[in-house]
Amino acid sequence: MVLVGSHGEKDGLNADAVLDYRGNPVDKSKTGGWLAAGLILGCELSERICVMGISMNLVPYLVGDLHISAAKSATMVTNFMGTLNLLGLLGGFLADAKLSRYVTVAISAAITSLGVILLTLATTIPSMRPPPCDDYRRQHHECIEANGRKLALLYVALYTIALGCGGIKSNVSSFGSDQFDVTDPKEENAMIFFISRFYFGISIGSLFGVIVLVYIQDNIGRGLGYGISAATMVIALAVLLWGTPWYRFKRPQGSPLTILWRVLFLALKKRNQSYPSHPRLLNDYENRKVPHTKRFKCLDKAAVLDDDCAASTNKNKPCVVSTVTQVEEVKMVLKLLPIWSTCILFWTIYSQMTTFTIHQATAMHRTVGSFVIPAGSFSAFLVITILLFTSLNEKVFVPLARKLTHNVQGITCLQRIGIGLILSIAAMVGAAIVEKERRERAIQKEIKLSAFWLFIQFFLVGCGEAFAYVGQLEFFIREAPDRMKSMSTGLFLSTISMGFFVSSLLVYIVDHATKKSWLRTNLNKGKLNNFYWLLAALGFINLLVFLILASRHQYRTHLPIKPEPREEELKSLNNEMIEDVENQASIQSLKNIEP
Repeated sequence: MVLVGSHGEKDGLNADAVLDYRGNPVDKSKTGGWLAAGLILGCELSERICVMGISMNLVPYLVGDLHISAAKSATMVTNFMGTLNLLGLLGGFLADAKLSRYVTVAISAAITSLGVILLTLATTIPSMRPPPCDDYRRQHHECIEANGRKLALLYVALYTIALGCGGIKSNVSSFGSDQFDVTDPKEENAMIFFISRFYFGISIGSLFGVIVLVYIQDNIGRGLGYGISAATMVIALAVLLWGTPWYRFKRPQGSPLTILWRVLFLALKKRNQSYPSHPRLLNDYENRKVPHTKRFKCLDKAAVLDDDCAASTNKNKPCVVSTVTQVEEVKMVLKLLPIWSTCILFWTIYSQMTTFTIHQATAMHRTVGSFVIPAGSFSAFLVITILLFTSLNEKVFVPLARKLTHNVQGITCLQRIGIGLILSIAAMVGAAIVEKERRERAIQKEIKLSAFWLFIQFFLVGCGEAFAYVGQLEFFIREAPDRMKSMSTGLFLSTISMGFFVSSLLVYIVDHATKKSWLRTNLNKGKLNNFYWLLAALGFINLLVFLILASRHQYRTHLPIKPEPREEELKSLNNEMIEDVENQASIQSLKNIEP
């Protein structure tokens, strides 16, 4: 942040100092706390309203108004959501490396506002839609599909929203947490309460989006529905900027992604270097913060002191050589990737709740009395279930598990993930059975099945998310290196992102492999239940792989580091290191004079 930037450094403040908006040490009585955190929370609340109000009701618009096939519409939505979560990594990187969380959130909120305004225009301008299509032509697939020119503004709007929401999602919770001093017991307790209220707040935003805004979009007009979303984001941005004098700021400390790619690059660059005779000869071994390990030994070469970096002036240049601590931190991140890979399919199954499940609702009986429930509003079951079981987890299931297992955690993070995976498989089995029954009734009896039967898959996926979401986030936070905690959010967001992209890939493969016979716009002529069975089968295979990997995973422990060698041993090691470097230099010289 410009207001914080160099001012604090001139006063000799350390890099971890907490500053006010003028760059001075904070006055805790006038900054931070619940007032500041509450003002920041408005941005995440508005982000949830925008994303849920758009994603949960976009398929009916694409299929019904733009005459795009169900498979292509589902792919458009999952690509949008996948990109949104992936851009969260970019937002986190920019905040950590250069911009700061406050600036990133403010810019992202402005970008989101612009994107929703563009979406409002894209859905209200008549020339952006193809000619209307009656039921007869729709049944015979004679509707004119929206072409590239008509979709151009829609694509620009959606991916502008993805860029803005990604920046908000990855930074707003961290910026809110910055408003509390964890060294103060009272403020630490307030921060814990803030985190729980944060999740409750975004759930309220989600409910408002899927109930109120979806109803307005379907019954009054999409322009008004999206316009309200844009207005909430503009108001949230204004409130965020208005509260600037009350915030606590931290200067950017650099992104852990920089350390990650630097270690990998140096290890690749030095791949032909020989390993030193002992790990003590690696750069900054004596000052390592974590124990040295033998796994991923090839990465140790990033910390090898060759002839280019043997000089003391080069040892501290990260672009020349990494430290043992940095190498070990990267190893710890790589150790998480096997479990990370098995978390992806859960979000692939979750993504069906925003696409084909909503499309199912459009073909089912949705009337209660004289009131027709919008198809997208049925996703409220998902949000309510997540809220309910998140509370039950902490107040019922975890205390009960503590008594049964005599474990402080009650349920480990990997056990939570496993339960979430099992519930997601059950959801797809239930979805396949319901869709088969719906299709048979529609074809044989010409009766529409009640859309409330979709509650089964919404309920099971919601229960699964209550376990998997918390389990995955806890796993990445607990297992990530202490200095790379922001990587935990990045890893978590990347599983969600990859889950949506895998859904797009599966839809593409299935659509082509079955010659468009499974995923039809007219569900009565398709076999959507087979697609759900496929997801259930893939989920079962993924669960088996997860169980194998989870049984082999060793939770991170803070092992004691052995005492440093005595002074005499250090002298001998230094001499040995100098001889080792000289030998490598001699070998390199011989190579240079070879014909």
